[in-house]
Amino acid sequence: MNFLRVGLTPIVIFNGILFLFFTLAYFYQFIYILRVWRHGSVQLPKAKKKHSYAFVIAAHNEEPVIGNLVRSILTQEYDGLIDCFVIADACTDDTAQKAKEAGAITWERNDLARKGKSWVLDYAFDRILNEYGDRYEAFFVMDADNIIAPNYVDIMNDAFDAGYLVCTSYRNSKNFDSSWISSAYTTWFLREAKFLNNARMMLGTSCAISGSGWMVSAAIIRGMHGWRFHTLTEDIQFSTFCCAHGIRIGYAPAEFFDEQPVDFKASWIQRMRWTKGFYQVFFSYNRNLLHGIRSGQFASYDMLMTVAPGMILTLVSAFVNATYLIIGSLSHGFIATNAELAMCIGSLVMTFGSVYIVFFLLAIITTISERKHIHCTKKWRIFTNLFTFPIFMMSYIPITVVALFKKVEWVPTKHDIAVNFEDVMSEGAK
Repeated sequence: MNFLRVGLTPIVIFNGILFLFFTLAYFYQFIYILRVWRHGSVQLPKAKKKHSYAFVIAAHNEEPVIGNLVRSILTQEYDGLIDCFVIADACTDDTAQKAKEAGAITWERNDLARKGKSWVLDYAFDRILNEYGDRYEAFFVMDADNIIAPNYVDIMNDAFDAGYLVCTSYRNSKNFDSSWISSAYTTWFLREAKFLNNARMMLGTSCAISGSGWMVSAAIIRGMHGWRFHTLTEDIQFSTFCCAHGIRIGYAPAEFFDEQPVDFKASWIQRMRWTKGFYQVFFSYNRNLLHGIRSGQFASYDMLMTVAPGMILTLVSAFVNATYLIIGSLSHGFIATNAELAMCIGSLVMTFGSVYIVFFLLAIITTISERKHIHCTKKWRIFTNLFTFPIFMMSYIPITVVALFKKVEWVPTKHDIAVNFEDVMSEGAK
């Protein structure tokens, strides 16, 4: 087949425009990689003051893991004030008791009408500000399954002292080798920390918080009169809010660990919620972000690319080419030539093949760069993850479609891997 004979037909123009759009839209992330590869990790000036902090943890039936998190917080290598608040939210187990035994200030909450982490944060911030006044200069938000490195607060304090009112950190996993699913999650979050937020910090643009392991100034919470973000992804909603209001989110290489899902069903449910939440944020804030882009704010463009449903365009490309191929084949050359049909087949192969290759390369780059942060006993998992990570990421394609039409509600993720910092560092958790 001579592809030069195809000419500028509608399908050729469509494929060319889509390819050019993807290339130009996400090229900046390639620049991020080059920047990090040349300059490594961000370096923060040492703090001149030990600020005061409160950790806020929303916990729903987290009896197996809550104690290890609280202990990792209260044994920090930090001379300043640290308090730990655990809100046991509609628990039916001994989460509250385990948190108290570990040393946390523990409150029990039973509001079944407003379930979920975002409502717990609103309750906790409001009560802490009312009962403790100005005791804390900033809050850390963690999930019950997390554990933090001994120097976590000390490093985050450097960022806060440097003037960052919101700051995220280095997200790692305590169960990389539990399954190919947990390995893929870990790879994505390591890449997000090192090659997205770390790069953003070095280039002077704004970062994005993700799930847990982030800090916010008490002044911001007080100014908002609590926590006002209640979509399915309150973290990315808050990040977008900060971007729209000129609040620059920082990044500090303070390491914490969380537990990743190990089976595809649990992963599907969790990522369905995330995807639906991204839709909510995209449709709510796209005008704010477009206004920021017109004002010359690169952070707004970066955030728009983060929340925009890019996988939808991948599916649209595949659908258009497949439809053209089917109709063209049935028309016996009346609508499409053989060369055009062959091009459609090639486009389908290239669409999914290029997606796989991109994520394969990202897995290689991340694994090489962050190898010392990957803690596991099954060393072969590190190698096989290079090939399964792209499959995991491509499964977002059907999730993106289903989430567009399906009603999604918050569902708690079960956590039961009870390990401490030393366990993770020695071999990882199974």
